Amino acid sequence: MADDISPRQTVENLLSSIKNLKTGGQLSPEELKANHNLSHRALAMMNLQEVSRKALGKYWKKRTSEEQEGFIDLLGRMFIKEAFPNSGKFFSTLKLVYGDTEIKKSKAHVPLTVVHKEEGEIGIEFHLLKNQGQWQVVDVDLDEVSMRNNLRSQFYKIINKNDYQDLVRRMEEKLKESKS
Repeated sequence: MADDISPRQTVENLLSSIKNLKTGGQLSPEELKANHNLSHRALAMMNLQEVSRKALGKYWKKRTSEEQEGFIDLLGRMFIKEAFPNSGKFFSTLKLVYGDTEIKKSKAHVPLTVVHKEEGEIGIEFHLLKNQGQWQVVDVDLDEVSMRNNLRSQFYKIINKNDYQDLVRRMEEKLKESKS
């Protein structure tokens, strides 16, 4: 079944999931459950291990396997609490125009242009890798700015100024803030 889903369909499914997230005010138990399911569906369309590995860059190999697993989990929770709801709001009102998907062996690029009322046309490119027969998103370029490189730059600043544990502490604090 998963083998039949193209890179473009993967991106469409990812965007559909995050666009359907309910945000704001008090959500009903049904809305919270629906958000949980949509978020985890979206997360399954991403290769979080690859995103984490690339975002930590040279610091990835310095982590124990337990720290790596913990970081993958933490980054996944950050996507669920921060990135997906914000991206969902962004994409919900925009017209999406897909370009031609490029596939080279186990890598694919899905170009997308969104038309924004104030910003005009914005180019977005989804980078996917085929992992165990399934296409998964490993990076997103927004107007040629890589999400993964942006994360790496932020992570490096914190690690270089303090240490890896401070990065984890800050991410945990951010998650606690988003729950309240």
